[in-house]
Amino acid sequence: MKSESMRIKEISLRQDPDLRKELALLARGCDFVLPSRFKKRLKAFQQVQVQTKKEEPLPSAVSQSIPTFYFPRGCPKEKVNIDAIITKIEKTFSQFPNERATLEDMGKVAKACGCPLYWKGPLFYGAGGERTGYVSVHKFIAMWRKILQNCHDDAAKFIHLLMNPGCNYLVQEDFIPFLQDIVNTHPGLSFLKEASEFHSRYITTVIQRIFYTVNRSWSGRITCTELRKSSFLQNVALLEEEADINQLTEYFSYEHFYVIYCKFWELDTDHDLFIDPKDLARHNDHAISSRMIERIFSGAVTRGRKVQKEGKISYADFVWFLISEEDKKTPTSIEYWFRCMDLDGDGALSMYELEYFYEEQCQKLDNMAIEPLPFEDCLCQMLDLVKPQCEGKITLHDLKKCKLANVFFDTFFNIEKYLDHEQKDQIAVIRDAESEGQELSDWEKYAAEEYDILVAEEAAGDQWNDGYEAELSPIDQKANALKFQLDKRPFFEMPSPLGDVDLDEYEDDVETL
Repeated sequence: MKSESMRIKEISLRQDPDLRKELALLARGCDFVLPSRFKKRLKAFQQVQVQTKKEEPLPSAVSQSIPTFYFPRGCPKEKVNIDAIITKIEKTFSQFPNERATLEDMGKVAKACGCPLYWKGPLFYGAGGERTGYVSVHKFIAMWRKILQNCHDDAAKFIHLLMNPGCNYLVQEDFIPFLQDIVNTHPGLSFLKEASEFHSRYITTVIQRIFYTVNRSWSGRITCTELRKSSFLQNVALLEEEADINQLTEYFSYEHFYVIYCKFWELDTDHDLFIDPKDLARHNDHAISSRMIERIFSGAVTRGRKVQKEGKISYADFVWFLISEEDKKTPTSIEYWFRCMDLDGDGALSMYELEYFYEEQCQKLDNMAIEPLPFEDCLCQMLDLVKPQCEGKITLHDLKKCKLANVFFDTFFNIEKYLDHEQKDQIAVIRDAESEGQELSDWEKYAAEEYDILVAEEAAGDQWNDGYEAELSPIDQKANALKFQLDKRPFFEMPSPLGDVDLDEYEDDVETL
């Protein structure tokens, strides 16, 4: 009844001609004082408006109807019995003295946690074991319970164990304790125990290969998303099953490290573990153009102040270079060489940039008494090869779609491989591109061939063995090869016999002759 009376008042208010006239004047900015009857009616009208707004139901929030779809730490699993996992861990710790686990015991703890064996290092260091040399059951359970509650997949757990406090990503230094434990305990690397000088080089190589493959953003920081999309954690799990570490060619192969390091040592003439443009130019008998060498040292694909300040690149940078040079079909290698060729950094290769690199190729061909193909004809061939979406420029997307990116890059800065492609039947080249994924990658082929060559050279030069090495097991053969390599390519050169000679006395003897 009350609402009905209010409705009648509202209607009468709207129909009152005097009030409507006064309100119109007020809307035009006129200054006047409403009569008391108008004030009463206006107040009643306002009360009706407030009551109407209160009665209107609020619309339901749209966000309530949209399910959560972003899980940066993994999608939570419906049935995870944390208490049962903790009970299993407590039972495992009860086997150790004072319920304290050392690094050697962490393999059993990793299994109790449902993790691969070689997570033992990250679990130990994640619980603070490096400070005391052991991990107590209470401290480990507190750490692991927190991880189970907040991290819902292997990628999130692994990053949480290795990352620095306050970070949600991994940098290169975070991998060092994890990889050192692999070097110390994996049976396929047992021959490295006595060659501690090689530990840091092997670890550096593996870290660079991890970031080369996993860190697709080139940020120097591996995120959970990048780790999930990669095969790295699957390779870590395979370490437990595969005794021959050389079978894990994507990251951990010792043979691949051996090839990379020997190639670097041959170029590093002063053995300061840095190489300059002249050193790098000697790679593969000066096959790479000097203009491309300049681009590599320009900072387009390298990090650190050493390159810009002193014009040198480190062994870590060389790992990226060699893998990119020998396999130009992978996404990272395509990005590597695209960055080098993109002189102005506009995200596209112009015809000017292509001609800039092709000019030096023509000069090399002239020096070899080979008539080069005119740039216009070469350009037509490359455009037919790549089939760019936009006329007049080639983008990174175009090259990633093209299955013959290696032919494209070699045409502009690697004379030896360019001539190899020219001598091959074009149909055979296309067939090889289409069969990609069915056999070893270009890098794996190169590393296998070079390793065989290096081992053969060392066996031929190791005359004192007199056939003894052939009777050794494969592990012993590698140990001897490594020992020979340490003698041949030491990190710190031993003083030569000349060091014992008195040079002043020697000069006096020369003058008397």
